Amino acid sequence: MVPARACNLHGRPDGVVLPVTGPRKMQKGMDKGWPEQLRTLWPGEIEWDSPMARWCTLQVGGPAKAIAMPASREELQSLIALLARLGVSWRVIGRGSNLLVSDAGYDGVIVMLGRKFAAISQHPGEKAGERRVRVEAGCSLMKLVNWCARQGLQGLEFAAGIPGSVGGAVVMNAGAWGMEMGETLFSVSFLRESGEIVDREKEALLFSYRHLETEGMIVVAAEFLLQAGDRQLIERKCAQLMRERKEKQPQGLANAGSFFKNPAGLPAAGKLIQDAGLKGVCLGGAQVSEVHANFLVNTGTATPQDFLGLMRLVQEKVAERFGVWLEPEVHIL
Repeated sequence: MVPARACNLHGRPDGVVLPVTGPRKMQKGMDKGWPEQLRTLWPGEIEWDSPMARWCTLQVGGPAKAIAMPASREELQSLIALLARLGVSWRVIGRGSNLLVSDAGYDGVIVMLGRKFAAISQHPGEKAGERRVRVEAGCSLMKLVNWCARQGLQGLEFAAGIPGSVGGAVVMNAGAWGMEMGETLFSVSFLRESGEIVDREKEALLFSYRHLETEGMIVVAAEFLLQAGDRQLIERKCAQLMRERKEKQPQGLANAGSFFKNPAGLPAAGKLIQDAGLKGVCLGGAQVSEVHANFLVNTGTATPQDFLGLMRLVQEKVAERFGVWLEPEVHIL
């Protein structure tokens, strides 16, 4: 795996903004009447002028002009084709668990792959005891882990307790306890903007630390190669990892999971932040967690600017102390 880049002070990426899956810019000459056309031409579920704070685990963020929730691959294909024709900017999100949205919100369409886009099925593998589990991108990662445990399928226990959707976890190459999503995948199905579905097996996928190269395509489904095992042992392992996660991570406060990437060749980001004396530091309603320093939490009144300011404060203090500029793992919209 390629480690996260750790910039020195002379090459620090000031103002770094990380893209969410599938960003598209407004095209010149866009018809300002696109909302009405979208209402008329696309039959799927849409929420209008909806605060992103409702859809993100940090519970901050201004309104999106539209949030579209396709219930099938066909609805997603028709939506993306229509948005391209109308020249409307769009971004795809899953469960909003790794996302920080500004107060300005998003003047376009947020495409949300959610509970209606979450089918799971299993098929025999090539070897004895192997099972290939195919799941749509909107499925909760925890739902998939629990489903596999009930089926007596092992290999995804490490993901127990990781928030977010399967699609988001694949795009982020999410990991825990020394394992990552890329290690368990058999294949990924992508949707091109043209509407074409592209299936790529693991050997053709380019994973790095907390990243899958998607070439601008949307992850619509993933297939995992798992092994048949003892259901009780698998469930016990998941429960154990969940307990350990709860002991080490903040509970009861809105957060986005690990906020910064771990820099290569150095202690983990949380250790660097803690050693820089930042545990418990607040800026407005945002706080560096007193439980785990790589979690920035919402104490109840935080704004996006609080989080952005606290992020920059952490980056500057860690850089002063250790000469490394931490990159956010959280996507900033």
